[in-house]
Amino acid sequence: MPLTTANEILRVGRERGHGCASCNVVTLEQISGVVTGAERADRPVILQISHNAVRYHGALAPLGRAALAAATQATVPVAVHLDHAESAELIHEAVQLGFGSVMYDGSTLEHAENVRRTAEVVAECHSSGVAVEAELGEVGGKDGVHAPGARTDPSEAREFVRATGVDALAVAVGSSHAMLTQDAELDFDLIAQLRAELDVPLVLHGSSGVPDADLARAVDSGMTKINMATRLNGSFTAAVREYLAANPTTVDTRKYLAPARSALASDVAELLRMFAPEGARS
Repeated sequence: MPLTTANEILRVGRERGHGCASCNVVTLEQISGVVTGAERADRPVILQISHNAVRYHGALAPLGRAALAAATQATVPVAVHLDHAESAELIHEAVQLGFGSVMYDGSTLEHAENVRRTAEVVAECHSSGVAVEAELGEVGGKDGVHAPGARTDPSEAREFVRATGVDALAVAVGSSHAMLTQDAELDFDLIAQLRAELDVPLVLHGSSGVPDADLARAVDSGMTKINMATRLNGSFTAAVREYLAANPTTVDTRKYLAPARSALASDVAELLRMFAPEGARS
């Protein structure tokens, strides 16, 4: 299938009130598992590669090209997105490779500088037809903007979107990155306010720490892009542990990565069905 863009997936999702899963990948097996899960659910999906994943591999191109190849061979719409990019150089590389969207993370900058640099990134990316996601404030683990007490101000968010021209905005509504338990408490009233104030899709980072019922409610309240990393890593790793515990002499990586890929695919399919009703493929 021709490569689609996150912008198109999110546009349709926002119009229909559906959630769109954006799944972080670090390995070829994870790429394959996410795409298989999307095909099984017959739903679109976004493959995203983070700046940290690029650091792990030492370069964007190998994993990025693999994700792009998998997207073009999928039987459902699959987009490829750069997540939490902190440098203009990495964003430029993603654009040159053919990524349809990027997230620029200017969270460590002063607000005015973040606005200025984000606007510059938007101008460059839009000239190449690439969409940009951004975020207000610091993005990090449990001590970042997604700490439970952090919240995005709707009026400030509206001004940020106007000043920068971003295509999607990650907002702080009670979730937190890298949570291993599903006990984050979202502010659904705030989600609804932000949805009413902004004319761009809302992005929920730290979704792995949110109970399934609340994820579905978040979508109903106005969230569109739902980022998933820790939860999917958990299902993948649990399958590896289970296989190796039962087969301690195994050295063939395919033996334990295959069930891990399968477990990931099942988790992705379940999430996609929860975020969007049957017949939601775009």
